[in-house]
Amino acid sequence: MARIKAITFDLWDTLLVDDSDEPERQRLGLPPKRVARRQALHQALCAQQDISLERVETACDAVEAAFDKVWKEMHVTWTVKERLELILRALRRALPEREVEELALLYQRMELQVRPQFHPQVRPVVEELSRRYRLGIISDTVFTPGWALRELLADAGLKDYFQVLVFSDELGMAKPAPEVFHRAAELLGATAAEMVHVGDRELNDIQGPKSLGWRTVLITAIKDRGSSYTQADAVCRNLADLPAIIEQLEG
Repeated sequence: MARIKAITFDLWDTLLVDDSDEPERQRLGLPPKRVARRQALHQALCAQQDISLERVETACDAVEAAFDKVWKEMHVTWTVKERLELILRALRRALPEREVEELALLYQRMELQVRPQFHPQVRPVVEELSRRYRLGIISDTVFTPGWALRELLADAGLKDYFQVLVFSDELGMAKPAPEVFHRAAELLGATAAEMVHVGDRELNDIQGPKSLGWRTVLITAIKDRGSSYTQADAVCRNLADLPAIIEQLEG
């Protein structure tokens, strides 16, 4: 078996705890992100002409369902601006281009204003692994785009540990599309046999790269999404155990 040359990580619920910002938003008297986004759109529309919040929410629900279908079946994540434009089309309403861009930026920056938390063991683990392997991140983006995720990583002192950052909004494809993993391996200068991917979702992070000849680790340290039926080469229940698990895969 080939020696491991590079390791890629999923981001959300692998290294970064999804929605860990919500308790802090509540403490600050802020609504949940989902509510805040819809309130902002409703307010912008009402500034031109009254519209019920119920109609806005119905259109948002429909576009969110379409986004999920396209993401899961076509492996594409629409940008925030694309989704806003679809909501407006569904409502048969229009906003000036500048206002659409401002709303999109508000959505995209929401997790920079009140930040989610990285798993507390992330830094020592990636620091240790970076001494032996090239590291990368492969992450789908929903509301927080690649440029904002780079800022989160940089401000947490983690960005420099990763030589490659692949985000779905920038590549135009999402996991488990083969192109995503091919691109990461190419940038890391490794073959499929020399790669390991670490993530929390069975289809996106395990079955996708495994079908291309990568080794895989299902991580359940933040959330267990199916370790009882996983096809992963290993399961990591405690992030601090990951370096030892990688050594076992290599051996």
